[in-house]
Amino acid sequence: MQYDVAVIGAGVCGAMITRELSKLDLKVVMLEKLSDVSMGTSKANSAIVHAGFDAEVGSLKAKLNVQGASLMAYYCNKLNVPYKNIGSLVVAYSWDDMQTLDILFERGFNNGVPNMQIISQEKLRAMEPYISEEAIGALWAPTAGIVSPYELAIAATENAVVNGARVKRNSGVFDIEYKDDLFFLSTASGVIKAKYIINCAGVFADQIAKMIGDTSFKIIPRKGEYYLLDKTEATMVNHVLFKCPSSMGKGILITPTAHGNVLMGPTAIDLDFDSKLDVDTTIEGLDTVKREIRKVIPQLTTRNAITSFAGLRAHIEGDHSDFVIGPSKENEKFINVAGIESPGLTAAPAIARYVGQIFREIAPEYEKKKDFIATRPAPVRVNELSPEERRKLVEKDKRYGRIICRCEGITEGEIIDAIKAPCGARDVDGVKRRTRAGMGRCQSGFCGSKVVEILSRELGVPMNQITKHGNRSKILYEKTK
Repeated sequence: MQYDVAVIGAGVCGAMITRELSKLDLKVVMLEKLSDVSMGTSKANSAIVHAGFDAEVGSLKAKLNVQGASLMAYYCNKLNVPYKNIGSLVVAYSWDDMQTLDILFERGFNNGVPNMQIISQEKLRAMEPYISEEAIGALWAPTAGIVSPYELAIAATENAVVNGARVKRNSGVFDIEYKDDLFFLSTASGVIKAKYIINCAGVFADQIAKMIGDTSFKIIPRKGEYYLLDKTEATMVNHVLFKCPSSMGKGILITPTAHGNVLMGPTAIDLDFDSKLDVDTTIEGLDTVKREIRKVIPQLTTRNAITSFAGLRAHIEGDHSDFVIGPSKENEKFINVAGIESPGLTAAPAIARYVGQIFREIAPEYEKKKDFIATRPAPVRVNELSPEERRKLVEKDKRYGRIICRCEGITEGEIIDAIKAPCGARDVDGVKRRTRAGMGRCQSGFCGSKVVEILSRELGVPMNQITKHGNRSKILYEKTK
C-alpha cells in the first residue's frame, strides 16, 4: 500500500503528529512495532505537564515546553482526556538550594513561564502540610499540571483514525530503501511505500534514522523506576513536588496522578545502547526511590504501593541536550522527531504543531481538509455519573450495570466500548489503558479473567489467543479439564 506519510512510532508524539497530519488531504499511516499504541515511554513516565523553567534558554526544548504547557488543557478538552492544573513546587532544603531556585526562576522567566514565585517556608507548609521540616522554601509554578499520557496518545490516535489515518500495529520497521522518490519500508506486516517519513520511534529513533544513512545522533536509554501508591495516600500530597534538579534530570519527585493515586520516582540510570527493551525494576532502584521520597514527605511510605514499574527515556548521547526535530540532512523528506525525553509529554501538542509546520513547508501541495473533526467523544465513565444518569444508562444497556473491575468501578459496557473504539483494545493491557480495568488495588487479581472472557467474545477468537500485551504474553494456553 502507498501512503503520502508514514509516521514511525505510536507514542504520544507520534499520535499527536498523526492527528495533526490528518487535518490535511493526504494518506497517513502510523506504524507501531508493538501490539498497541502508547506502549513505550508514553505509558511509563511521570505524567507531568512541566511549567518550563528547566530547559536552557533559547533551546527548542524550552520553546516547545512552554507552548505545550499552554496548549495541554485545550487539547485534553478537545480529546476528553484527564488533565489537572495543580501546579508544581521545587523544594529547597539548604541555602545552596535556594540559590538554585533563583537560577530556575530566572531561566523560567526568560523562557516565558508565567506567574512563578519563590515562596517562604510558611507558605510552603500551608500548601503541603506533610512536607519535611527541613524544607525552607520552594519555587511555585502554577502553570504545571498532570495528565494521563497513555490516554492522550490513545485519544489522539482515535481522533486521527476518525479523520482517515491508518494505524498498523505489530508493524516494526526493519529496513528502509529510497528509490524513485519513494520510501520502501520493510515491516513485520509487509512493505509500506510512502513519500515522506516522520521518525517518532523513541529510544529506537537512532536505529530508524540509520536505515537512511543518518548517523547524526545516538540514543542512550535512560531508565527510571517508579512506585505507584493506592488512592488512600492521595491526601498526603497536593502538588507536583520536585527536589532541586541534577545533571541527570529533574530528580525523584512525588505527584498526584490524574486518577487520584500518588506516583513516586523516577530514578535515572543510563543503560547500554543494546538495552532498549530493559524495563525491569531493581531492588537498588526502588530502594533509591523509597529513600529519596522520605526526604520530601517523611510520613509517605511504600506500604500502600499497588505496583512498581520502569520506563525508558530517549536521551541523546553527548553534550546535546535539546530535542532533535527537523528534516534529515540525508533526505529532507525524512523528518526526525528524536531525543524526546522530559519534557516531551508536555511539549507533545506543540511538537505536533511544529512538525506540521515543517511538513507543510517541504510539502506545500497538500491542502487542509474542510471536514476535519477536531474532537473525540468522551468515553462513558460510569463511576463519574450521578445515580440518575447511571439508572438511565443501564435502562438502555444493561452491560453498563455489570461491574467487572471492582477497584475502579469499570463496567462491561465500558470495556466493550474500548474494544470497539477506533483503534480499539486487542489485549488485556489495551483494555487497562483505555478503561482502567485492572489499575486498582488488586491489579487485575479479580477482574483479569473476566476481561479475557470479554475480549475473546467481542473479538471472536479463542480465549487462549488473548494476550496481556501481544507477542508471546499469553494468559491461557489450553484446557486442563
